[in-house]
Amino acid sequence: MHETATKQETAVLVGMINRSQDEVKVKEYLDELDFLAETAGAKILKRYTQRLEHPDPGTFIGSGKLNEIKLFVKEHAVDIVIFDDELSPAQQRNLEKGLKTDEKQQVKVLDRTTLILDIFAARARTAHAKTQVELAQYQYMLPRLTKMWSHLDRVKGGIGMKGAGEKEIETDRRIIRDRIALLKEKLTIIDKQMETQRKSRGEMIRVALVGYTNVGKSTIMNLLSKSEVFAENKLFATLDTTVRKVVIENLPFLLSDTVGFIRKLPTNLIESFKSTLDEVREADILVHVVDISHPGFEDQINVVNQTLADIGASDKPMLMVFNKIDAFTFDKKDDDDLTPLTKENLSLEDLKKTWMRNLHSECIFISAANRENLDEFRKVLYERIKELHLKRYPYNNFLY
Repeated sequence: MHETATKQETAVLVGMINRSQDEVKVKEYLDELDFLAETAGAKILKRYTQRLEHPDPGTFIGSGKLNEIKLFVKEHAVDIVIFDDELSPAQQRNLEKGLKTDEKQQVKVLDRTTLILDIFAARARTAHAKTQVELAQYQYMLPRLTKMWSHLDRVKGGIGMKGAGEKEIETDRRIIRDRIALLKEKLTIIDKQMETQRKSRGEMIRVALVGYTNVGKSTIMNLLSKSEVFAENKLFATLDTTVRKVVIENLPFLLSDTVGFIRKLPTNLIESFKSTLDEVREADILVHVVDISHPGFEDQINVVNQTLADIGASDKPMLMVFNKIDAFTFDKKDDDDLTPLTKENLSLEDLKKTWMRNLHSECIFISAANRENLDEFRKVLYERIKELHLKRYPYNNFLY
């Protein structure tokens, strides 16, 4: 009898400590990589870090660390070794050779980009999202074709048709380039259709929820629009942009929930998801949602701001919303406690007086999960939309 249950793959994580990312940063990055791997369905057995001035051009890590990981992989029959930084095609091939313990055990070597692409492929639901992800996958794999047949089979099974007189690798590259051209053409058609849809929505004010992945954008979308957009405590729960008509105090506007950003987001994904990000570029107001309970939320703010700049949307009017205050510790200090305020002893009123309050002209602190301070959020959002609406329709003030 054949075993039908799918075995959960095991993995180890590898991070690099250098001038650009110290030990504290690497730990935070590996925490995120752990969450990414968990989202993909892997079980993490161990983490490794190595301090090097520059990655080894051959194997990314040193030979000593490689042997250390190989011993652990063999002893625990590890399926995957995941690196937090992008690997070159040569590094990936050398690592697969170096970590191979015997002929039967084949260890997969992935980097952060491959992992994100796999998650996107698993979570894509619409034809648009699936086309975008497939394009990004093929663009990433093109320079990595050598000994990558298992990856190609997983994404697009059965690539063959070897041409007469051509080497196998050359044939593969030709087929992949043809597929990339076809996907780009398909996306161009879909983009035109989506542009027509956006124009058909009329001239209502557009508000886009943006932010790091898993900060609660979809939960906020559900609360404001009273709809059921898929929300889950996993990275990239939302890939397809969802647009809903929302009314606050008789003032209608369009609210869109967009794909979450993440550090080291693959360039191919940003390019492939261009049409999805058009919702951000064409929005009148951006609501930047921040997970205040995350220990590295300042870095996440910077990542989002940089991504907005990369797509040409950094000049949009923005409202910053600090979410998940329910997961933040608000231990009030005693009157005789003279120690400096820290995240662990700030009250909600204290938070409103911190540097975070001065990041933008309007900063709101809420808990979407517990529906805390939502009235203040709605009021501020309404005033922002009303201001733009009056500028666009100066004679249409009967709504107010």
